[in-house]
Amino acid sequence: MSSSRFGKAEGRRRIIPVAALLLCAALFSALGLWQIKRLAWKEALIAHVEAVTKAPPIPAATLPFAPAPEALEYRHVTLSGRFEPQATALTTALTELGGGYWQMVPLRLPDGRAIWVNRGFLPQGTKREAAIALVPHGPVSITGLLRRAEPDHDILRANDPATERWYFRAIPQLSAARHLPAAAWFVDAQGAPQHAPAQPGDATPGLTVLAFPNNHLQYALTWFAMALGSLAAIALVLRHRG
Repeated sequence: MSSSRFGKAEGRRRIIPVAALLLCAALFSALGLWQIKRLAWKEALIAHVEAVTKAPPIPAATLPFAPAPEALEYRHVTLSGRFEPQATALTTALTELGGGYWQMVPLRLPDGRAIWVNRGFLPQGTKREAAIALVPHGPVSITGLLRRAEPDHDILRANDPATERWYFRAIPQLSAARHLPAAAWFVDAQGAPQHAPAQPGDATPGLTVLAFPNNHLQYALTWFAMALGSLAAIALVLRHRG
């Protein structure tokens, strides 16, 4: 075989690994850039939560009921009214206490509107009837954190109101199922209501996650290093003469 024909055959053999390595470098670079965007989002979230949680509470009844006030998420709010125990819904929860449910109960304001309140965590196996029995019946005052509604589904599962299967705190869907004129957001209770101390077995409040891990820079550097490694491997392939 002549040297020119050998060189052409050798070049063709290099095309596939070089192309594969170029594809890997592009993919790793894209993942690194995505992590940089995630880093900016996470830093903004941490700064926002730190700022609003230090602000004084505001009356929930003075806030617009829709759309959800994004700029006020995690702000301390106060609200007073009466719970509607029979409207209780248990939504899937995974917390530092383990798996279980968030006890979502609407609180009716004096003007007739309602705000869903996450009274706290109940352990796995809690029945809705038992959760209803834990809800105070008299007037209560609550301080909590304003939260935006969650979507009603993901790629694996969806809420099923007909069977009382609630995987997400989708407030519009919960309100429709209970026929309530309720806000588009909800409140995470941070303690037992005033005038209604917690009873044995009651929901555990105050489990809102306010500390967010931020490893995106580390992930980004890892992806960029892998992209550089792919480019270095291309150089080795091109230098190799068989």
